[in-house]
Amino acid sequence: MSSSTVPRWPQRLPLVQKQWLPCVLVAGLALFVTGAYVASVVIVGEAGFPLDDSWIHQTYARNLAHSGRWEFVAGQASAGSTAPLWTLLLSLGYLLRLPHLLWAYALGWLSLSWTAWSSYQLSQTLWPERDGHWWAALAVVSSWPLIWAAGSGMETLLFTALALQILTCHLRGQAGDSWPAIRLGLLCGLLVLTRPEGLLLLGIVGLSTMLSASGIRVLVGRVIPFVTAFLLPLAAYVALNWISSGNPLPNTFYAKQAEYARLWQQPLHERFGQLLLFSVGGPPSGLQGISGARLVLLPGTLLAGARALWSDWSARRMVRSLPLLWAIGLVFLYAWRLPVTYHHGRYLWPALPIWIVYGLTGWQVLTSWILNHITTNQLTGYLWRRVTSLTFIALLAVFFVLGLQTYQRDVAFVNGEMVTAAKWLDANVAADALVAAHDIGALGYFAPQPILDLAGLISPEIVSLLADELAVASFVRESSADYLVTAPGWTYESLTQTSDATKVFSTDYDWTRQQGYNNMAIYRLAP
Repeated sequence: MSSSTVPRWPQRLPLVQKQWLPCVLVAGLALFVTGAYVASVVIVGEAGFPLDDSWIHQTYARNLAHSGRWEFVAGQASAGSTAPLWTLLLSLGYLLRLPHLLWAYALGWLSLSWTAWSSYQLSQTLWPERDGHWWAALAVVSSWPLIWAAGSGMETLLFTALALQILTCHLRGQAGDSWPAIRLGLLCGLLVLTRPEGLLLLGIVGLSTMLSASGIRVLVGRVIPFVTAFLLPLAAYVALNWISSGNPLPNTFYAKQAEYARLWQQPLHERFGQLLLFSVGGPPSGLQGISGARLVLLPGTLLAGARALWSDWSARRMVRSLPLLWAIGLVFLYAWRLPVTYHHGRYLWPALPIWIVYGLTGWQVLTSWILNHITTNQLTGYLWRRVTSLTFIALLAVFFVLGLQTYQRDVAFVNGEMVTAAKWLDANVAADALVAAHDIGALGYFAPQPILDLAGLISPEIVSLLADELAVASFVRESSADYLVTAPGWTYESLTQTSDATKVFSTDYDWTRQQGYNNMAIYRLAP
């Protein structure tokens, strides 16, 4: 592909063009929606995070700030974090002595704002001839899963924003001098530092670069700066993982796959189809239902996607279809290795802005076609535009409220189960007692005891045993653990239903039992 086949995109950023007001409005809207979610949990209960994993990041960040070492348990190097860049950002809050919850929420707000702005940039880059790109930013910032992510204390939105920025940077840098290649390489390195599946986008960008190079000199001029810049931020992290666990990627990468390997029994095409439907706003299982307002954009997404594929095929290039390849590839990657929909499908959320960008563009095309070929009546055209727009806006508002309620329940659940159990351990168990547990985030943050991690995040030696509960039970006994902490859905009956285990505490959180799960409980194990 030569540079002449690439659309002429605006070279200056919106802020340079003095389009600062929309940027401020989007950031303000992001602050409002994130603040609304966080404020709602403070009003009805206690601030916190909707995931126990969030406390894992907080524990790593606090220990890094206090000791300068990468460890979950003090004095023990660990490769259990899949998001070291996020951990580094969180650690700045501890270094500056900022409230850890407030700093995590602030990072979430900034990441949501960046995600929305990058969505605007990507839309403008793909279709410079069209208007209304800010609608993509507004739709993204109003989507409940992304607002939930902003208040989650997790790296999801940072990963999403980086991926969108990489796509935009790559597409705008097709003319190809060294500076865009260096910048792109650095961004890709930071993306993998945020989550390891960023390697997929690295491969896609690399393939596109090779296809677009007009000669070996241009190819080498792009590849060498890109690879060099990519390796710089990544080398230290790979070295740390290798020293800590003997693997290039963090323990979590391997532990999650081992824990849910039973899901691979379902045919791959069925797993992929269900996750793809879920990512575009369908139900988590089956075919009936809706999980997000973006599902009504599906006709537009399909239309814009088909036009993008045909445009690139005709021109023998990879431009307008590149973001689609990333989104579909991400869903396929999880269908292949980790086909789960828990936590509302949070692993699939980086694809969500892609569906929105293509969906809104496709609806523009569809609306123009309907008005030009089916009706020319101005009143009918006006009503069509207003009805379709208001329907989407109304669904965004409805799911905003539903998402807020979901966020409240999730935060209350983690506080009522994980945080409560951790604080009980801190107050009632000796600091040197070995505790075996499945969900270790809040335990690591609030309780001082050493931990035997039954999910394998900081105890990689258990990863090969995760599919066999009896083997896990034997491992716990052989490790001379003093206490066992069960988790909702993880009862460890082969340990708890013996005379060696005595229950000493249960959270008794009502909502967990109403959902049909067991409460977190703490058992003292006989020596």
